[in-house]
Amino acid sequence: MPKLKTHSGTKDRVRVSKNGKVRVGHPNKNHFLQKKSGSRKRSLGGLSTPSKANVKTIKKLLGV
Repeated sequence: MPKLKTHSGTKDRVRVSKNGKVRVGHPNKNHFLQKKSGSRKRSLGGLSTPSKANVKTIKKLLGV
């Protein structure tokens, strides 16, 4: 059976912590930032945890 390749897009967007938790950055904070308020931009900072159904799919794509 051949080895499975990791999904490159998922690899760039998602981080798995040492304890195995999946952490995802918020979307909508890369461009068109001038029209967004400062409080909105600040709230988009940091990482969030996706839903349990998405975690299962993400781990499968990453080969974890």
